[in-house]
Amino acid sequence: MRFIVMVKATKESEAGALPSTEMFAAMGKYNEELVKAGIMLAGEGLHPSSKGARIKFKGDKRTVIDGPFAETKELVAGFWIWQCKSLDEAIEWAKRCPNPMPDSPEGELEIRQVFDVADLGENFTAELREQERRLADGIAKNAKA
Repeated sequence: MRFIVMVKATKESEAGALPSTEMFAAMGKYNEELVKAGIMLAGEGLHPSSKGARIKFKGDKRTVIDGPFAETKELVAGFWIWQCKSLDEAIEWAKRCPNPMPDSPEGELEIRQVFDVADLGENFTAELREQERRLADGIAKNAKA
């Protein structure tokens, strides 16, 4: 099973504050453990929402909303993609994580399972599954470029 583990943003991360050298080192060590265990598939930090945008859909209309966004606790500052046997295993790995926001009163990680093709049911037809396989091949090719 794949899981996305999201590091929730804080006022500090939204202000553009970068981690200390010590935090970079601690996260680097933790990421090395994840990679050696075969857990980590990807992981990145994100720029503050002030450098982003949202697209709001209403019927066929699209509205662009430039950042920053007001609700910091609902924002994501970074993420990992993990391969784990279960949610319990992902939780155990997350509990080993250094506090990603040590200068904030509360840091938070959110763990959500990523859909696999097998989870998508009968509406995801054989033709759509083949398209998904081709897309995966193209994504893998793009990652090598």
